[in-house]
Amino acid sequence: MEQRLTPFTLVMVALVGVLWGLNWPAVKFMLREVPPFTLRAAGFTGGAVVLFCIVRGLGHRLRPAPREALPIIAAGLFVIFGFNVTTALGQLLTEASRAAIIAYTMPAITAVLASIFLGERLTKRRIAAVLIGLAGLCVLASVDLAALVAAPLGPFLILMAALSWSIGNVLVQGRKWSLSPLALTFWFFVVSLILAWPLALWLEPDALAIWPGRATWMVFAFHVAGPMATCYFLWSVLLRRLPATVAAISILTAPTVGVISAIVLLGEPVSWQKIVALGLIVLSIAITLTGRAKRPTQPD
Repeated sequence: MEQRLTPFTLVMVALVGVLWGLNWPAVKFMLREVPPFTLRAAGFTGGAVVLFCIVRGLGHRLRPAPREALPIIAAGLFVIFGFNVTTALGQLLTEASRAAIIAYTMPAITAVLASIFLGERLTKRRIAAVLIGLAGLCVLASVDLAALVAAPLGPFLILMAALSWSIGNVLVQGRKWSLSPLALTFWFFVVSLILAWPLALWLEPDALAIWPGRATWMVFAFHVAGPMATCYFLWSVLLRRLPATVAAISILTAPTVGVISAIVLLGEPVSWQKIVALGLIVLSIAITLTGRAKRPTQPD
């Protein structure tokens, strides 16, 4: 595992943060015309097609080792299917900016899970970064605390998404895979689309008969090419280069971009709490990226 942050790694971290941040208002926009299971099933399918073309073009091996089938299913279930489905359902019940805020409790969850199951050390720098990041998220949540208490289902679903994402990250990080990160991510998408399409056809049988507008199709193209295909590939690479905790904290740029883009693109309100929270999140990122990552204890 890479123990220092190279310029190339920093570029990947920044790109993942920007694209995933923009994905929050993008999904909120598409949910106006497309129901959640159909949206995710179509997104998983589009992402799988794009990744398949890239894998074949680069000549990466696609056939996993015989004993990797169940681990691939388990990791795909949590890191892609579980996270994306629950975030879509949650965004039906809460604002995009609020959803992004709650979802990014996942660095703290990942830190705890990685410490327990991967033997990663919770250094003082990492603990400080997690606490500062969480403080920023708490300040952001305080903007609409009464609404969170009055309607908890949406926020709860987003919190479950964060847990699903963190479990998936630890499952990916916790073993050596025979496949490249790109091929492995492709199979995660295959697992997810196989799970999503039956649910979409069962729960949303009339969705495919309604043709979305041109704007929704344009946003969907961005959704597939950027947040779905590019970001998940880069994230799988980052998990190979960085300890799970450092990688998770590094993408705290995503809620920053998510909140700003929701304000600009969806007209969500600006408040001093959001400004303060964004400052705390940026500080958390700076503390993480300027510290040297120490080699974690390898799991048995």
